[in-house]
Amino acid sequence: MAEKRSGEQYRKLRLCIDSYDNKIFMGRLCFPGLETESFAFHSLTELLLKAEDLFEESHFPQSYTARRSFAPTALSEPDMHSDAMAVKGRLATFVIRVLFRQHASWQGSVTWVEGNGEQSFRSVLELVLLMDSALSGG
Repeated sequence: MAEKRSGEQYRKLRLCIDSYDNKIFMGRLCFPGLETESFAFHSLTELLLKAEDLFEESHFPQSYTARRSFAPTALSEPDMHSDAMAVKGRLATFVIRVLFRQHASWQGSVTWVEGNGEQSFRSVLELVLLMDSALSGG
């Protein structure tokens, strides 16, 4: 079992949104625990599942509910890269700070880098709606 990691850097994800056609998020995810500089995603589902895997791998922030699945998955220990948190997306860049993983969701804050704004969210759905409002201009 991997050792639990702690520290502010493990709470933050950096989303570089390169495309948002028909409300489909496409871009790159940066996280201190990625083996490469970033992870390319082509849908919201792919993004959220990868982020959840990264939190599980680093054991931080810890989930308050057991992760349920149809089949067990093997998680590997990530390597650390520090420059990954400085990249920007073509359309927008969001820094997501996850404080808690309760009730099978995330709670925290999201900073829109280009818009110089920060908002708190109580669920992943609320997070998605906040990012959509920034990308849709509303």
